[in-house]
Amino acid sequence: MPRLFLLQRTVTLLSLHRAMCSGVQLRVSPGRCLYDESLRLQVSGLSPGQHVTLRTELTDEGGELFSSLGRYQAGSSGELDLSQSPALEGGSFTGIEPEGPLWAMEPRDPLRRLLKKDVLCPFQLRFSLHQEPSGALLASAAQERGFMGEGVTRLPVRKGRVRGSLFLPPGPEPFPGVIEVQGTGGGLLDYKASLLASKGFATLALAYYNFEDLPKKMKDLRLEYFEEAVNYMLQHPKVKGPGIGLLGHSKGAELVLSMASFLKGITATAVVNGSIANVVSALHYKDITLLPVGYDSSKLTFPVPGIADIRDVYLNPLEEPNRQSLIPIGNADCKFLFIVGEDDRNWNSTFYAQAACKLLEEQGKEKPEVVYYAKAGHYIEPPYFPLCKASMNKAAGFPVIWGGEPKAHSVAQVDSWQKIQAFLHKCLNQQSTPSKL
Repeated sequence: MPRLFLLQRTVTLLSLHRAMCSGVQLRVSPGRCLYDESLRLQVSGLSPGQHVTLRTELTDEGGELFSSLGRYQAGSSGELDLSQSPALEGGSFTGIEPEGPLWAMEPRDPLRRLLKKDVLCPFQLRFSLHQEPSGALLASAAQERGFMGEGVTRLPVRKGRVRGSLFLPPGPEPFPGVIEVQGTGGGLLDYKASLLASKGFATLALAYYNFEDLPKKMKDLRLEYFEEAVNYMLQHPKVKGPGIGLLGHSKGAELVLSMASFLKGITATAVVNGSIANVVSALHYKDITLLPVGYDSSKLTFPVPGIADIRDVYLNPLEEPNRQSLIPIGNADCKFLFIVGEDDRNWNSTFYAQAACKLLEEQGKEKPEVVYYAKAGHYIEPPYFPLCKASMNKAAGFPVIWGGEPKAHSVAQVDSWQKIQAFLHKCLNQQSTPSKL
């Protein structure tokens, strides 16, 4: 064992020495940035036509390694520029893909999803360039990708029953306010909220179960809790009124639809792959109860052994007796944006968005904006997060596939992130701001 260790250490040191002496330079810019910013990667000092492999690695907070490989051939001057140089066959992506090293990363554990739980600590990206076919290291570089822009502050919220994190942009003026609600994972995930604050929104990442003194299980949720969060934002001196925006994904999208349907003070609601039916647990508000929609387990399929496709298991909430779970979105008095991954395998988001349009039209409400993305799956995240192909579904209690193809899914993430910001800015900044006593 000692000899093997010494041999491995010697090989590593020799590779590093060759990289230092090769004259090859790998430049990644900027050195520090937000996670949703574009990537600039350039290489110089190669031989004309030289074949190389670019390896990108990220280790998440749980120790899981995510990585991608890009194969390239240097130009006539011995240079590479990912914005101009096409990736060759045999790697994780092909063609001209400046951000390919990011969105094409895959975990060692096929059921792992990339998450960020501590937004105060950036992710550390590692890039290494290797000679083909020997694998010798030619150059390396690193980059920090964070979640809080300069001057953004994070305030833990423990107001009444409300639990979460409030992110405030820098500056003395009030900002358009947004409440962001995540899916069935529970706890507090605030990476989207922190990124939104970096774009000029006062954003509350709202926990609703399995966090501190909140209920441990997602059971019999009460909308009064969410109403208290809305009132907290409306009364905050840093939040521009008279209304706020909502952003939700999956179960969170379903919850923001319920908030918009029953609560006052909502100006805009952005829904990412959401259901118009109440799912998993009952939702109560005053003397009203929305029961969870039923399901047909015979419609479960297993395209991969041990990993289910649950897209078609939920019953149609537009048909009796399932209408007792239907969210009455026709009662809402706000503008809507629906982001739809057409290959969402969690449920039929396309059907739900189309049904929402019909229900709003029947009530004489303004037609919502709906954006469809072909070959995009369920977990539409901020830009450059790698596609989560499958993971444990806490509501179902077993692993499921989420859908999507990596390249198309990445395009959807970049485009939808911009559309969500534009929608919220337009709706919330057009409001007349009342004076706050």
